[in-house]
Amino acid sequence: MSSATLGQIIPCKAAVSWEAGKPLVIEQVEVAPPQAMEARIKIKYTSLCHTDLYFWEAKGQTPLFPRIFGHEAAGIVESIGEGVTNLQVGDHVLPVFTGECGECRHCKSEESNMCELLRINTDRGVMINDGKSRFSINGNPINHFVGTSTFSEYTVIHSGCLAKINPLAPLDKVCILSCGISTGLGATLNVAKPKKGSSVAIFGLGAVGLAAAEGARIAGASRIIGIDLNPKRFEEAKKFGITEFVNPMDHARPIQEVLTEMTNGGVDRSVECTGHIDAMISAFECVHDGWGVAVLVGVPNKDVVFKTKPINLLNERTLKGTFFGNYKPRTDIPSVVNMYMNKELELDKFITHRISFSEINKAFEYMLKGEGLRCIISMED
Repeated sequence: MSSATLGQIIPCKAAVSWEAGKPLVIEQVEVAPPQAMEARIKIKYTSLCHTDLYFWEAKGQTPLFPRIFGHEAAGIVESIGEGVTNLQVGDHVLPVFTGECGECRHCKSEESNMCELLRINTDRGVMINDGKSRFSINGNPINHFVGTSTFSEYTVIHSGCLAKINPLAPLDKVCILSCGISTGLGATLNVAKPKKGSSVAIFGLGAVGLAAAEGARIAGASRIIGIDLNPKRFEEAKKFGITEFVNPMDHARPIQEVLTEMTNGGVDRSVECTGHIDAMISAFECVHDGWGVAVLVGVPNKDVVFKTKPINLLNERTLKGTFFGNYKPRTDIPSVVNMYMNKELELDKFITHRISFSEINKAFEYMLKGEGLRCIISMED
């Protein structure tokens, strides 16, 4: 990294979303230097995650445009602002949409990763330090997205949202650990915690669900049952340790009844990764009484209501929710990267497409068509 850019505005390319659902436009943007507790990052690789797509479509939330999306990425620290002690220029980092300030009650709790200061805020388009954007075009500010905005060659991020990782890790692979893959993996390993030889049902076989299956495989589950409405996903899912498949469309009765019958009373653990309320209820009702644990990962419409009979809980079933797989970004994500480096966790099978930054709209097309799992976008065209 050259010190020539230190404290200077950096002009660079960014993919700007000017309006909902319209193709992104590669623009020349100006990226301001980092302020207190911030770092400016040179993004090397980024990926498209469903959350970007959801807010780009702007169907169920406050639209905020123009905006630079992107939150699943890997990069290198170009410069740091005042007060940053956990990072140095040249460090390899994964930006994360949620943070770890290290000071609040959540950060000090061993049980929580939901930092009060840096928890995800999808409505905020500015930095928390001064309420301003670090991006501009001809002096006009461009909104940030979930504190990361990785669809830009350079971006400014709060230091509490940057996980410093092993510099030997290949950035074009571990970039996918900054969101979806860690979410699914942690939901199984940190929250469901299946025992060796147990049965696990995974609802939804997208990237997050397959990462949850990968967690079940690593934990040594003997039966991993995948539930999805799209039978095309079943073949791919075998690579992730899934042993059996159930398509709810093939059955006239509730899927929880089918699963209970298949497993002689219910699965030991279930992980729900679709965000559909019916799947959430099925995921809870299909676990075995006495010890079954269901974990909700998918994000539902905010108005839906979860309904089940209290006797299901009284019969010693547990219902849990999770946020980012219960990983604290700065403390825990480096060890997930090391799991990959030690060959415990496989990442290559999640990466189905690779494109250059100038082709970024292709990544949106792949996701809209449901093609592939993760598309890696190289910033160096």
